[in-house]
Amino acid sequence: MNYATIKPIDVANGPGIRVSLFVSGCTHRCKGCFNAEAWDFNFGKPFDKCAENEIFNSMEHEYIEGFSLLGGEPFEPQNQAALLPFLKELKQRFPQKTIWCYSGYSFEDNILAGNIGDSNITKEMISLIDILVDGKFIEEQKDLHLRFRGSANQRIIDVQKSLSQNETVLWDGEQYI
Repeated sequence: MNYATIKPIDVANGPGIRVSLFVSGCTHRCKGCFNAEAWDFNFGKPFDKCAENEIFNSMEHEYIEGFSLLGGEPFEPQNQAALLPFLKELKQRFPQKTIWCYSGYSFEDNILAGNIGDSNITKEMISLIDILVDGKFIEEQKDLHLRFRGSANQRIIDVQKSLSQNETVLWDGEQYI
């Protein structure tokens, strides 16, 4: 797997100060995508131990609230195999910090239904994520006033509550207003 960039300080892709990884590779190809260069699976650099350590070292700071995973598309089957062991280690090292993930795939129809790549890997990967922003970016529904998402169709889902309640629960981000 390749990645486009690592941001050691990001305040746009989740609450607080976060570390963000933008993976390469996306088959959605949304019109108006802000990161179209990352559609190419070969764009950027290989996601290797050096890149992982850069993220882990950046996460050590007390002021970092969490980690955000974007793309490209993290849930592309070509990306999941590399991301799963990384997310496991991230969660083990920093259990108190949240993991946010942005995906053009639908939580119910694609991710939970196991319709993307190896369903076992997909389900294990989603189990490590706290918040999922799902849905393709739709340029006609673009709204610059939305928090942590680009178009009105996208949802901010509390994954852990959704999994425990066996229904989709939207994130209650009132504490961050």
